[in-house]
Amino acid sequence: MFFDTIVRVRAGTRTDRGGNTVQDWSPDAVTRLTVDDVNVQPNTQTEATEPGRNAVVTGWRVQSAPGASPDVTAVDRIEWRGMTCEIQGEVAQWPDPLDGSVHHIEFTMTRVTG
Repeated sequence: MFFDTIVRVRAGTRTDRGGNTVQDWSPDAVTRLTVDDVNVQPNTQTEATEPGRNAVVTGWRVQSAPGASPDVTAVDRIEWRGMTCEIQGEVAQWPDPLDGSVHHIEFTMTRVTG
């Protein structure tokens, strides 16, 4: 069931003209982490039509294998099957009912096209 692999992409930081630290998504600034043994399942698909634009939002639920707690946060992006997706909401850590440690994590990721 946990046969998928994703790549967690995390932004670096840079200082803007105002002296503020901001995210830097440029290719040289990001870091990547390959995360094996996850389960990626379809979650949602919607289509919004407006004059001049047809947007499709596709979502997937991602779950790590039992006993795994990969370093993924809500502000990261995920590369999977040639797509770049954004994490929606927080990354949930599910507790092990026997000892309270992290049993697995789950999150939803989406991709918007159009």
